[in-house]
Amino acid sequence: MVRKSSCSSEGHRCSAQCLGPLVFHSQTKGECIRLSKHGRCAQQDTNTFKNGLLFSCRSVRVQEKVRLRIDTHRLNWTGALRVGFTTVPPSARTADLPCMAIPCLTKLPGHWAAPVKDSMVRTGALLEFWVSDSGCINVCINDGFQWKLLSGVDISRPLWAMIDVYGQTCGITLLGSVKKELFRTRKSCPAPKYRTPTAPSLDPCRDLTQTSADKGICEECVVCLAKEAQIIVKPCGHQCLCSTCAIRILEDFGTCPMCRQVIRSGEIAA
Repeated sequence: MVRKSSCSSEGHRCSAQCLGPLVFHSQTKGECIRLSKHGRCAQQDTNTFKNGLLFSCRSVRVQEKVRLRIDTHRLNWTGALRVGFTTVPPSARTADLPCMAIPCLTKLPGHWAAPVKDSMVRTGALLEFWVSDSGCINVCINDGFQWKLLSGVDISRPLWAMIDVYGQTCGITLLGSVKKELFRTRKSCPAPKYRTPTAPSLDPCRDLTQTSADKGICEECVVCLAKEAQIIVKPCGHQCLCSTCAIRILEDFGTCPMCRQVIRSGEIAA
């Protein structure tokens, strides 16, 4: 169990289309959980079925769908992933976390969680869960049929997503969130990756420039987490985007995904 920590999204500034960064809380987590990929991936100790509690780094909105991918699962335990919400901020928890969400937390005020069907928790499965305007927790698997897990969630107070990597579930990746509104769809954006910035390019005519191959840079893009980060953002100098994601970030947000500095208008070098 860990204790107080500021959320990854503190100081975040982005466009009106953005819901803010969404990763797992880096300190308030189960003792058998290991985080990677800048707080997006969570892996549980394979020798246990419990002590896998996780929380979102920030509060989530009503109808904001939290998206997860099941990375690994095993069949030597019964039961699977549990999802829900809590009105207790992760950074406000001072006592050791219990070993399970159900019934350890759900018997306490301000906690709601329910199990996902074992048959739905398979490697590669995509899962969305959210709380509705009526206070119901809903879940959807692989963009298919959705169903209600439980009702009675207090939506009058801020809610943090709560995930229990339990039983058959070994590893999950938090894929962000999405919220459909009347005239637009809002999404979470990549969380800032705190590290010493790369020295900015001296070329004043370009906002995003490609690095030379002989520098041996092989950091992954902080947006897609798949391609090599070959783009340096100006003026901050963060090398954090692949060429494909750089175009989208420039058009949709206009700010560096790591430090939120405004990108100078210009072009992307091929």
